[in-house]
Amino acid sequence: MPPKLEHLVTYQASLKPPVDVGAGPYGLRRIFDVTGGSFEGPRMRGKLLPSGGDWILIGPDGYGRLDVRATLETHDGALVYLTYYGVIEMNDKIVAALGKGVAASYGDSYFMTSPRFETGDARYAWLNRVVAVAEGRVIPSAVEYRVYQVLNG
Repeated sequence: MPPKLEHLVTYQASLKPPVDVGAGPYGLRRIFDVTGGSFEGPRMRGKLLPSGGDWILIGPDGYGRLDVRATLETHDGALVYLTYYGVIEMNDKIVAALGKGVAASYGDSYFMTSPRFETGDARYAWLNRVVAVAEGRVIPSAVEYRVYQVLNG
C-alpha cells in the first residue's frame, strides 16, 4: 500500500520585505527574514521565533528554489529547529499576491516543501524521526504551510 499523509501542523511565518541580492549565475537571489509567526497541530502548537529566513533562488524557468531555516518554540518551552527545501512556481497568481499583498489559495501554484525537524527536547524527540511534506501559499506579508507526516500505508 502507498504511504499515507497525516496532518502534523499548520504554520504561518511573518516575513520582512525581501532583500533583493540580484541576478547571479544561478538565478535571482532574494532573502526573506522571518519576523515571527505561529503554528498549531494535533500534537504541538506555539510560535516561530524571529531568527530564520528563506534564501530563495528564482531560476530562469520561473520556479523558486526555497532554502528555509526557522526556529519553533512550543507552548511548553521546547525549541525545534525547522529546515526545508522546496519549489514554488512563480506564476501570475503568486507574483500578484506578492506584489499586491493579497492572499493566494492553496493550489494556485506548485508550492511544495519537505520539512525536517530537529530537537533535543525529549518531549518532542519523535519529531527527529518524522518524514514530512508540505504545501504552501502566500498570504499578506507571510507564508502559510500545511505540513503532513508521511506514514506507512
